[in-house]
Amino acid sequence: MTFEINAVARDAQGTGASRRQRRDGRLPAIVYGGDVAPVAVTLDHNSMYYALQKEAFHTALITLNVEGAAAEQVLVRAVQYHPFKQLVLHVDLQRVNEATVVELKVPLHFVNGDASLGVKLQGGTISTVLNEVMIRCVASKLPEFVTVDLADLSAMNTSVHLSDIKLPEGIELVSLAAGKDLGIVNLNGAKAV
Repeated sequence: MTFEINAVARDAQGTGASRRQRRDGRLPAIVYGGDVAPVAVTLDHNSMYYALQKEAFHTALITLNVEGAAAEQVLVRAVQYHPFKQLVLHVDLQRVNEATVVELKVPLHFVNGDASLGVKLQGGTISTVLNEVMIRCVASKLPEFVTVDLADLSAMNTSVHLSDIKLPEGIELVSLAAGKDLGIVNLNGAKAV
């Protein structure tokens, strides 16, 4: 999925300037990384708010068009939300190129849970422990999500671990590199009545 956002460079910075921009429907942001100095920009709040609701937006390479400058590839690195209003307060964007190695949290998508033998034949229940994992790869190979196939879960009280995930070439799990093989999913037996 490809995303494109437009921005305007901003001179005024600080709390008061940010409040004025938010009041005008603009969203303060910072673009950093690469060999270029960080640039303070403003984005359209509503378009960014709705883009941030899409899961794929958080792991996609985004084309950023800053008024008066060449387009750049960026990743969303941090988002600050208002505690109770539907309002984005600030966004951090990192410049990347095809060779930039990044570490990013990617969501897990579970498939074939209902078709596993432990659920169908033995009445077990599947409980997820992790919903996202930290991966390391070059920015051009960044996946939208990681698929975890649960079809092989057949024995009660078993787990699927990080080492059981089949990843595309060039992508590694940060936890595994650190020697931690965490459990992702558990198949629990049916409770006796």
